[in-house]
Amino acid sequence: MAIFYEIPAHLNFDFLEPFARLLINVDLENAFTPSTNIFIAGILVYIQALIFNRIVNNHNLLGKPSFLPGLMFITGTSLFMPFMILSPALICNFLLIWIIDKFLKLGKSANSINTVFDIGMIIAIGTLVYFPFMVMLFMIFLALLLFRSFNWREWVAGLIGFITVFFFLAVFYYWNDNLSSFYQIWKPLGNKFPSVFKINYNDYLVLIPVAVIIILASLQLRENFFRSFISTRKSFQLLFFMFIISAASFYLKPDFRTWHFLLCVPPGAVLLAYYFSNAKKRWFYETLFLLFVLSIQYFLFV
Repeated sequence: MAIFYEIPAHLNFDFLEPFARLLINVDLENAFTPSTNIFIAGILVYIQALIFNRIVNNHNLLGKPSFLPGLMFITGTSLFMPFMILSPALICNFLLIWIIDKFLKLGKSANSINTVFDIGMIIAIGTLVYFPFMVMLFMIFLALLLFRSFNWREWVAGLIGFITVFFFLAVFYYWNDNLSSFYQIWKPLGNKFPSVFKINYNDYLVLIPVAVIIILASLQLRENFFRSFISTRKSFQLLFFMFIISAASFYLKPDFRTWHFLLCVPPGAVLLAYYFSNAKKRWFYETLFLLFVLSIQYFLFV
């Protein structure tokens, strides 16, 4: 409602990182009008919410099937105006949801080498779209620690999957006599994590209801933690660290935008859904959700 009320005059859509355009020459930067851009983004978010909802229910993270994960996903992607436009982070959310599903399957298979290799390749593809997505490599090792006994082949498989994609990219750079530019891709890895942040706190007041719900969800999760299945506990630990790593990865992109934090929505939506799925006082949680939605609309319009 808010973004269609005041449509931006111009919206860019950088589908790929500059270093990947030598391999895939697709220019969608000015392919869509602002209205079309926003409309397509809305459709993609809705599709992601349906896929995400099905995955959460299939892994029984909430204890009972519902549409709460999808609802929380769509609500989370409505927090800020930049979340509602086409962006690399929005595209990467398809890949993030896919690897969440694969991570949650690790503990259910006898041999996970193929799955871990696939995850490495998916992360590499996401890195071509949006470079900070590369930090998901850390999630491979964390997931293996949580769900699997140590097997060095599984640990190496994820790295090999990631390197495979960039090996072909390096070969393409070599064919084009541009191998020196390939080495420049990795320069952001040397960035220091910023110690000073310039934040306009008024722009982030909408996060107050989110913080309240997450605190309540954490208390609810702690209360039920040892009553849950071991796999469910490990799944929530995995999603918590994914949320933290996704948020912290912004420093790999010096000119990052607010839409970067779309990567936090899938793991965060599970925690929000967990609270509303397990809350006892209906009048309280329904009022809380109503205030949550109203605050989103208020801060978007003002």
